[in-house]
Amino acid sequence: MITQDIITALQQYTQNMNAPLSFVLQTGEHSKRAELLQFLTEFASANEQLSVVEKDLPDTLRSPISFTLFVNNEPTGVIFSGIPSGHEFNSLVLAVLHATGTDIKLDSGLQQIIKNVSAPLKFEAYVSLSCHNCPDVVQALNQFALLNPLIESEMIDGGLYPDLIEKNNIQGVPSVYLNGEIFANGKIDTGALIEKLLEQHPEIAQQSANAPQLPVQDVTVLGGGPAGVSAAIYAARKGLKVTMVAERFGGQVKDTMGIENLISVSSTTGPELTGAMMAHLQDYDVTLKEHLRVDKIEKGDLKTITLSSGEQFESKTVIVTTGAKWRELGVPGEKENIGNGVAYCPHCDGPFFKGKDVAVIGGGNSGVEAALDLAGIVKSVTVFEFLPELKADQVLIDQLYKRDNVTVIKNAASKQVLAENGQVTGLEYEERETGEVKIQALDGIFVQIGLLPNSQVVDGVVELSPYNEIIINERGETSEPGIFAAGDVTTVPYKQIVISMGEGAKASLSAFDYLIKHF
Repeated sequence: MITQDIITALQQYTQNMNAPLSFVLQTGEHSKRAELLQFLTEFASANEQLSVVEKDLPDTLRSPISFTLFVNNEPTGVIFSGIPSGHEFNSLVLAVLHATGTDIKLDSGLQQIIKNVSAPLKFEAYVSLSCHNCPDVVQALNQFALLNPLIESEMIDGGLYPDLIEKNNIQGVPSVYLNGEIFANGKIDTGALIEKLLEQHPEIAQQSANAPQLPVQDVTVLGGGPAGVSAAIYAARKGLKVTMVAERFGGQVKDTMGIENLISVSSTTGPELTGAMMAHLQDYDVTLKEHLRVDKIEKGDLKTITLSSGEQFESKTVIVTTGAKWRELGVPGEKENIGNGVAYCPHCDGPFFKGKDVAVIGGGNSGVEAALDLAGIVKSVTVFEFLPELKADQVLIDQLYKRDNVTVIKNAASKQVLAENGQVTGLEYEERETGEVKIQALDGIFVQIGLLPNSQVVDGVVELSPYNEIIINERGETSEPGIFAAGDVTTVPYKQIVISMGEGAKASLSAFDYLIKHF
């Protein structure tokens, strides 16, 4: 099952293990058990400190295809129910490495929050091995378990447990349960998981008041997308003290499956670009506080920044690059199929649907512009508008009706994104006037119902536009001295990666100029 090349790679990864680890496999009979035993045996062959033990642990392991990790003959709380191949293979590798000495790359403040949990927490993460969002959730929960012995994390392959899927009425993955109750579902990252945990157990954040504070920073960048990374690198190259606070490093870019318009890079993917940005950032002395949100900025010569963990520090300048998020439909099947037929950027993803049938949801300017853009690429475009009439400017509507391969369906409410084998197949919608439910066969769905700038943190701190974008001038300056902004969160038009990178660099140079003149 595991190729020799992968075993060789595992030998390299595990060479710094500082403790013996056992894969403890539940005894019993199951049609997939022999395959799982072979899988674990081959994995364990990579290092003499790895072993496979068959043991009856009915109170811990749910079936004969469940196993847990023991280190020094002690349980770690990390459990896999199923064969963690496919996208989940990395989750197993990282669990082994973190359990045997490799540092967990989670901000120290967040680690302390997890360590403060004082009540037993049992997480169950239902996944599909073909889901590219699921490993982020599994890996985060495994880290929680390894940080606190009161926490247990179990990955459950839904394909091998159809009875549990039916019992819990699970319609998409990842789906996370905590102590038997639904906790989170759909695409979610470490920061959001911790936020949800803090909502239920606010007492675990009390340690933050006593946490060591950062010294005064020259530049604090809010956001970890292209604009933020560009700003941080430009500031660090000036020899400044720089901190980046990012809820999710990479931002929207991380969700983009194909990128072909980043000049000098003919083709890449969002995850690849995110990895490249992280590698470039790590070339410089930048303090990265990932999976954290800025809750408050207090104005003054020094800006006081309060993080979601409760930590506070001061900074001479702030560059806001928190980006924007696409407004979502909020219907079943949408989040589960992002990157598999559900898209939000026609400029980015349109070329991947050449010769196919697609829909655009939204009849405002952005929706009609997207339909016009796509009409020259795809086989057909169907525009769905919720209201009885399109809301776009008349000049755009006139152009739309000139396209032979565009159909407009008005007064239609989207009900569900349909998919088979991990690929969008259609849209279920309701004719609002008659109440009749229909299905439109499609290869892709572009949601164009607006952008929501992530500007809440500076609402009342700097001037915002009627659309809640941060108003900036040609230098990236906001209405508040010492606070700059760049990228999709601002009034700069055309939300593109290459534009955000340039705007981030410009804002950073402006911040440097400000520091020279004021400090």
